[in-house]
Amino acid sequence: MTLRLMQLIAKDGKRTVAVLAENRSARLVDGIASTYELAQRAIAAKHSLEAEVAKAGLGEAVDIHGALAEGRVLAPLDHPSDPAHLIVSGTGLTHLGSAEGRDKMHRNLEAEANLTDSMKMFKLGLQTGKPKQGEDGSQPEWFYKGDGSIVAAPGAPLTAPSFAQDGGEEPEMVGLYIIGPDGTPHRLGFAMGNEFSDHVTERFNYLWLAHSKLRACSFGPELRVGDLPASVKGRSRIRRGNELIFDKEFLSGEDNMSHSIANLEAHHFKYNIFRRPGDVHVHYFGTATLSFSEGVKTQVGDIFELEADAFLLPLQNPLAQASAETVPLKML
Repeated sequence: MTLRLMQLIAKDGKRTVAVLAENRSARLVDGIASTYELAQRAIAAKHSLEAEVAKAGLGEAVDIHGALAEGRVLAPLDHPSDPAHLIVSGTGLTHLGSAEGRDKMHRNLEAEANLTDSMKMFKLGLQTGKPKQGEDGSQPEWFYKGDGSIVAAPGAPLTAPSFAQDGGEEPEMVGLYIIGPDGTPHRLGFAMGNEFSDHVTERFNYLWLAHSKLRACSFGPELRVGDLPASVKGRSRIRRGNELIFDKEFLSGEDNMSHSIANLEAHHFKYNIFRRPGDVHVHYFGTATLSFSEGVKTQVGDIFELEADAFLLPLQNPLAQASAETVPLKML
């Protein structure tokens, strides 16, 4: 049976961790305030998360659906003491359809010699993105999104900055990691995530990709411990009031990817700055489905809704936009 972990605020205001059962019931893990704490204990004991949960034991039942409705569910992994020590990053052009959506933004396919940089990168992934053991695979497109301060809890708004030209969903699988005391990355498992980007900014010039990614994101509500299924099937929807304005299937998992997850992880953690003991890493693995590619223009108040067969609960977030602000610069 797959272990599924959730973080929430109990009605008394204390942080708690719960185990989500296949029937969507949940019980609290005794004496554990955060997934971070649970993982650190497992690392110190040199055993699995499952073993650490069994050691702690399960306590009282908790109404997860009520907690979601009341906004008490947190992202399933965070750095509870210092959000700056949580790094959010991602890889693009990793899925067997992602080039189509991206290339609608900057198409130049008249001849092989005139392939866009996107298509060249995608082809490289197809050729060497799933290396055999002992071989080096091609490195993917990589981007930085922010630190723990940008993570919106399940149900919370994805807030675009005032200067954003677009706020579009990106349904993705997310790898969740903690760096051990000796600098070893430990993968806790996977979550479903909405990577959320500014596709209009990216479309104007591909060199603005970095700007387009410095946005909020969300993942959860559950952390699926262990390996991700080889094929994951989900749906991405956008609701505007009582109207469903977008509804499309998305596929993920290695059967639907041009890179192996191990290759993507290797090219992330090869940098020693990403192996700093105690840090948390949240890494988005890419998508092949964007409402922007279908001509959808999102509006404040739209609700993004993701679900996938590898996860029990959907992820929902409304779209919001921040007010304009003036940022003064002072000389010292």
